[in-house]
Amino acid sequence: MFLARLLLQRREAIGTRAGRRALSPWSQAVLVLRWFLDGTRVKQLAADHAIGICTCYRYLHEGIAVLACCAPDLHEALMAAIAFGATHVNLDGTLIDTDRLARQGPNGADYWWSGKHHCHGGNIQVLCLPDGFPIWVSEVRPGREHDSTCVKAAAGLLPALEALDAEQHIPTLTDLGYIGLSA
Repeated sequence: MFLARLLLQRREAIGTRAGRRALSPWSQAVLVLRWFLDGTRVKQLAADHAIGICTCYRYLHEGIAVLACCAPDLHEALMAAIAFGATHVNLDGTLIDTDRLARQGPNGADYWWSGKHHCHGGNIQVLCLPDGFPIWVSEVRPGREHDSTCVKAAAGLLPALEALDAEQHIPTLTDLGYIGLSA
């Protein structure tokens, strides 16, 4: 219902007239959630909803975009940690594997290939509360990049975490891959 409401609000904001879309906001939300939760292929989603594959991709990307607009920025996430009364925050990277990415990089190496995980994927950094609840995720970076490289690329992350520790006495716990990093 949350996603359907967001999709309806988006349609109203861009002036979509009633009856001009192949799917209702509810059906589009179901399509998006099936893709997220079950990993249902786009071809199957299109067939199940009796829409074209291009339309399915467009609806899927629209749903992802409206959800992404709801994501907290780094400042909001750190304020949530303070409000939660966190004794610390956890920062770690993870590879989201995929079979749909490839791009030649320097020396013919693939940007999205992770030698560590032996698969294609994107590296994201996740900031969590002590109980493991994620409060912020970074932009996706190529899978070949090390966690420390991804953290440096996340604008303002290191200074914000240092300020959180200095001002609020909330340290950031990381694994050994982050040792020696600072703003």
